[in-house]
Amino acid sequence: MDKLSIAGLVLGLVAILGGQVLEGGHVGSLAQPAALLIVLGGTLGAVMLQAPFHIFWRGLKMAKWVWIPPKIEQKSLIDQILRWSQTSRREGLLVLENHIPSVKDEFTRKGLQLLVDGADPERIRELLEVEINTFEDEWRQSAKVWEAAGGYSPTIGILGAVLGLIHVMENLTDPSKLGSGIAVAFVATIYGVGLANLIYLPIAGKLKYYISRMVGVREMLIDGLVGIAQGDNPRIIEGRLLGYLR
Repeated sequence: MDKLSIAGLVLGLVAILGGQVLEGGHVGSLAQPAALLIVLGGTLGAVMLQAPFHIFWRGLKMAKWVWIPPKIEQKSLIDQILRWSQTSRREGLLVLENHIPSVKDEFTRKGLQLLVDGADPERIRELLEVEINTFEDEWRQSAKVWEAAGGYSPTIGILGAVLGLIHVMENLTDPSKLGSGIAVAFVATIYGVGLANLIYLPIAGKLKYYISRMVGVREMLIDGLVGIAQGDNPRIIEGRLLGYLR
């Protein structure tokens, strides 16, 4: 559980609501279901229109990384690569074929298979880097779902404000309805800007961080496999891979 994310969200909400109270306002005045519906519904519709379904759906599922980060096990991968290196130096590359069935990650399995098949080191790097580029592009597109929401939300909030003012103008002769219309107008803007800067954009930023970490692990794997293919000493391979550790 990422406690910093929870603390950041709580701190942001407390600061905003606390400021409202210190200014003499009431927290209840920020509770406007109509404004929330306009902002959330409008933002969701805009993002759904922009993104293909698989990108949109993956982006929603990735949001859990903010609270439960994906497992990025660099150290265990380095240990595994070193075992492969030592085994291949003792018994040859073909013996690594016995390790392939136990590898769960498809990218790692493909790289190990290329190594066993005797592919040229540069060819291994070239083929796997193509897969990395595709992986990074697909996952970054999914993270941009939240970035797009952060872009649309303030504008939808302004749209909600305009709708509220229209409601006010339509009821100038009825003072009892003016207050609610003005409240929706201003609160919609608060929702739009607040959700964008407190929720959507921070989520997008954190997802991009984890994606870059995942790409780094794959680049580390390529470096290790190429080192094995070139017949480098395991100590040299280890020293190079330790440079990837954070």
